[in-house]
Amino acid sequence: MTTLYCNQCGAPNSAEARFCSRCGGTLNPASAAQSPSVTVPSTPTAVAPGSYARASAVGVGYGGFWIRVIAFLVDAIIVRAAAWPVSVIFGLGGLGMMGGFPHAGLGLHTFGSGVVVMLVVFGSWLYEAFMLSSAYQATLGKMIFGMKVTDIYGNRISFARATGRHFAKWLSGLIMCIGYVMVGFTERKQGLHDLLAGTLVRR
Repeated sequence: MTTLYCNQCGAPNSAEARFCSRCGGTLNPASAAQSPSVTVPSTPTAVAPGSYARASAVGVGYGGFWIRVIAFLVDAIIVRAAAWPVSVIFGLGGLGMMGGFPHAGLGLHTFGSGVVVMLVVFGSWLYEAFMLSSAYQATLGKMIFGMKVTDIYGNRISFARATGRHFAKWLSGLIMCIGYVMVGFTERKQGLHDLLAGTLVRR
């Protein structure tokens, strides 16, 4: 099996990896086809036995704290905009239709509020999990700023991992949002939810 060595940190990586598992550097796809035992030079030069092909790596950018906050707000607006018609039907519209029966109208409004909350909770989960596990690898908010969510090897994540990352955000928020603040201080801009899910937000 072909082994690629990152020339930035020297870590071994599988041939399928696009990014270094240790430093996050981009692995050159052109080097993936090289032999694990010799480097094929562009000019006829001797190659020492047992030498290995090393993939060239370039710096990789990560989504920082504030740009991810803005992307989060964009996604929150999108999800709530989708739930807004239901809020109107069960909220003010429902009270208006039940104007002659205030108790029934209040009950309809309370029921509608619960429906909206459920739509937002489940809608946020499904929206994020489907988008992150799709070919886009990002929600609309992240796509606007050129960000993608990958695993630590730079590969597309599964729906299950995207789901775990989404609900791990609740933990990041429950501990006084420290899990989110970690994005600004960790080496690869990972929040607690990224560390738990094994993901990176690349830009």
